Amino acid sequence: MLLASLTQKELQYRITAKDIELITGRAWNYAQLRKATEEIGNRMFEVDIKQDNGKMIYRQMWLFQQVDYLEGQGAFEVMISEPAKPYFLKLKNSFTSIQLKSVLACSSKYAKRLYTLACQWRSVGRQVYEIEELKRMLGMIDKKGNEQYRQIGQFKKDVLDIAKEQINANTDLKFDYKLHKKGRSFKVIEIFIDISANFQLQIDFQKPIAEQKDIKIYMSYGLTEKQATQIAENEKIENFKSLIDELNQKVRKGDLKVDNSRAILLGSIRKKGDLINVKK
Repeated sequence: MLLASLTQKELQYRITAKDIELITGRAWNYAQLRKATEEIGNRMFEVDIKQDNGKMIYRQMWLFQQVDYLEGQGAFEVMISEPAKPYFLKLKNSFTSIQLKSVLACSSKYAKRLYTLACQWRSVGRQVYEIEELKRMLGMIDKKGNEQYRQIGQFKKDVLDIAKEQINANTDLKFDYKLHKKGRSFKVIEIFIDISANFQLQIDFQKPIAEQKDIKIYMSYGLTEKQATQIAENEKIENFKSLIDELNQKVRKGDLKVDNSRAILLGSIRKKGDLINVKK
């Protein structure tokens, strides 16, 4: 959501739970959101910066400066740190609209991370890793050597299989894997990547968040995505809501009989003189 809202000038962004639900199509509550921002806030990121003299700076930084949850408003405000801003912008520019949608569609954090890694491999179709190396990339082994999912069966069931299911169901990629033994233990994972023929882009994250929300609102009244997009590009949401109120009042008074609500809505829009070319 931050990537979709990101601009060159701003450091602070307000995000509402309803906006997240509208964009992702999934229900969220404050407890989930607070846990998510807490986990991001606790994570340190390290980047290597090469200076003009050839020497390196190893910079450790945190992405958020602060997060404020607003009581009774169903919203929270995130202030990203100034040093992290260029990396946010670079990350946004490195994702396509499809990839941003895909990341949001996966609920497993490991599915999200494996998907972003897999995007780098799509041109070659496969990648081989030592299992320990992949676990470190997924944040499952910390710098002290503490390891999650030590048992290979648990790793397969709770990480790889869930990631496979979610990536294949929700993204533009087809994901599969095979484990290989060295001696008596599984030590290597081979990952296979292909382009999914069934995935269709639902949300364009290059568009402003407000326009995306408006499109979803229009579609909730039975309009197609194409119709909703055309209306969003030409009409203010306030005017549309006023039209809906007018139609609802006519229905309640018995002045309007609704046999085909979408046809009536499109006809009313045309009669207003706006969006005369909206197609059925």
